[in-house]
Amino acid sequence: MTNEHDNEGTFLPIKLDSTSNGEFIPVQLEAPQNLANQLAHKKTITESKKLNQNRRHFLKSSCGIASTLLAFNSAFAQHGLTGGFYQLSADSATEPALAEHEINGQEFIFDVQGHFVNPQGDWLKKLPESARPLSSMPKTQCHLAQQPGNRSYLKCLGPDEFIKDVFMDSDTDLMVLSFVPSAADREPLTIQEADATRQIIEKMDGNHRLLLHGRVNPNQPGDLESMDELAEVWNVSAFKTYTQFGPKGIGYWLYDEVGLSMIERAQKLGIRNICIHKGIPFGPKSFEHSRCDDIGKVANMYPGMNFIVYHSGFDPAHKEQAYDPANENRGVDTLINSVLEHQIKSNSNVYAELGSTWRFLMRDPNQAAHVMGKLIQYIGENNVLWGTDSIWYGSPQDQIQAFRAFQISSDFQSQYGYQPISKEVKAKIFGLNATKPYQISAAEVTQFLAKDQIAKNKQNYLNDPQPHFRTYGPKTRREFFNLLSWS
Repeated sequence: MTNEHDNEGTFLPIKLDSTSNGEFIPVQLEAPQNLANQLAHKKTITESKKLNQNRRHFLKSSCGIASTLLAFNSAFAQHGLTGGFYQLSADSATEPALAEHEINGQEFIFDVQGHFVNPQGDWLKKLPESARPLSSMPKTQCHLAQQPGNRSYLKCLGPDEFIKDVFMDSDTDLMVLSFVPSAADREPLTIQEADATRQIIEKMDGNHRLLLHGRVNPNQPGDLESMDELAEVWNVSAFKTYTQFGPKGIGYWLYDEVGLSMIERAQKLGIRNICIHKGIPFGPKSFEHSRCDDIGKVANMYPGMNFIVYHSGFDPAHKEQAYDPANENRGVDTLINSVLEHQIKSNSNVYAELGSTWRFLMRDPNQAAHVMGKLIQYIGENNVLWGTDSIWYGSPQDQIQAFRAFQISSDFQSQYGYQPISKEVKAKIFGLNATKPYQISAAEVTQFLAKDQIAKNKQNYLNDPQPHFRTYGPKTRREFFNLLSWS
């Protein structure tokens, strides 16, 4: 079968590009990443010829994925980025059985940060007739874009495509559908629309596949009052907040009056999970509230609540290195400082989430080693949670495959005291850790998912999978500001 997105097999299965999740200006690739992509293209051409395979077919295979990651290792090493690496045998590039053993996995994968933009939502009514939001996304050029209508291209981003990207083209078992920062009347995905997406999956007997967040920014009118409806009508599993977001671009701290009111209301409603965007600063006005200074304090005040720190405080503009107590202003160290200052024990009620963070770290193995090493050491191997921020980065499968293969180098282990990331720890991060705050049984869910309609459809789909290897989010400053103009 041909593929409408990549007939010639030109897109690599592991995506290193400048795509942003829409919350930060895209960070353009530098020499190491450009070389990584170049070497991967060359290596996959060479290895596909050795196996006498069509390149598109090869890139979809485990050997194609292994070839890509091995080429990345070579490119990063040439630039001195050897603090981490993708731990694969050289022969995995051409030996299918070996590649499948090293690339594939059977982990329970629970993605606690997914996104979906409703292509028929009310947000479109607030835009001029001539506006073509998201039209720059390559994914919007699918065959559905040829149908009548000025915005028919948005059908390429609909629920069916969401299910394909997340559940067909990746090993994801379960996802939490989250929200972007917005005023209540300008949400690109409302709670009603999110629930409609969940119902689509329920019709496929996959009612354990998708959980919902409720967006709450307590510093803007009406949000605190809306928490009751979110809990009682929509059955949300967590509340999601952005401490950097608010009227006139001014954020808040969780220990401010509005923050405490939100936490106490959630507690009374019986929802123990508060998900907080930290890191990825929105701009100068909000920068201070992007830090994690308030996390440790409220975690002490409310030991029965779970504080899930989205992005783990990661800042794309800050280069992560070994933990430094003097680094009070930027990145993951602000989270570590906060839990240490307030004597929060590791593996307690503070969780570090990896959405967008791991996607960015994939292109710099030194930073990847430092961030993963620090989080496992200080937040705890039981409290690091898997998140991908997809669909902005397309199917999350490449993030899954890269993390499966990633390892901290022996040099960094010796120099900084990091532990190697074992398969057992990776399995915890991939999904087992999230079962505690979300109060689900991985064994029961896995047993159910193995028999649902999505699993049956996937079994047939995998006879001839058609991943597109494309990303959705903005890749340039122009695309980023265009996205802001409608969101």
